[in-house]
Amino acid sequence: MTQTNVAIPAAIVIAGALIAGAVFYTSGSASSTGANQPEAQAPTGDLEAMTPISASDHVRGNPDAPVKIVEYSDTECPFCKRFHETMKQVVEENSDVAWVYRQFPLDQLHKKARKEAVATECANELGGNDAFWKYLDRLFAITPANDGLDVAELPKIAEFVGLDVAQFNECLASTRYDEHIEDEVQNAQATGGNGTPWSIVVSKSGKKYPLSGAQPYESVQQLIDIAQKDK
Repeated sequence: MTQTNVAIPAAIVIAGALIAGAVFYTSGSASSTGANQPEAQAPTGDLEAMTPISASDHVRGNPDAPVKIVEYSDTECPFCKRFHETMKQVVEENSDVAWVYRQFPLDQLHKKARKEAVATECANELGGNDAFWKYLDRLFAITPANDGLDVAELPKIAEFVGLDVAQFNECLASTRYDEHIEDEVQNAQATGGNGTPWSIVVSKSGKKYPLSGAQPYESVQQLIDIAQKDK
């Protein structure tokens, strides 16, 4: 890779740490105002610690695409809500890019996000990958973010996407996805995720590029272009 290409992703990472895109922890808690304001804090961690993509992941687009974007997300994060629409556009306009969604509820900021994460996993259990994405799309579409979604809406979303509500409610009340979600939270943090959305772009050769925050489509596309050049 040329020196110019190295500078481009670095600039994107720095921008992601500085502009509105992620909700970062400071001293283990949110700011005293309670507002979701990003801090100028660069990601720290080891991208190689990312759990390998597998058949158990939630994938949108071609699972064999040469470039994959692994997003660790919080369903009550307003920046994730915005970035969700960006990523839908990315996959729609790039047939050689797959989107992998992983759970990263920020409990100290969003008390409802972990239960919502369980809800999406239940949707997957009952209806497979397509149901997972339909449920997630609907959830992001109707939540005001910042814990604004009434928990009573979760089974209504299940009904909206065609799931058996009784089975969904049983799953939602269970604890069988607690360990899975916590594993993904821990993995996000191990790779350098200090807030959401936190994403990792993976090239065909396996090289990983950090993508911090709710970057605009153009910035995401620029990083995809770099990843596509890796052989």
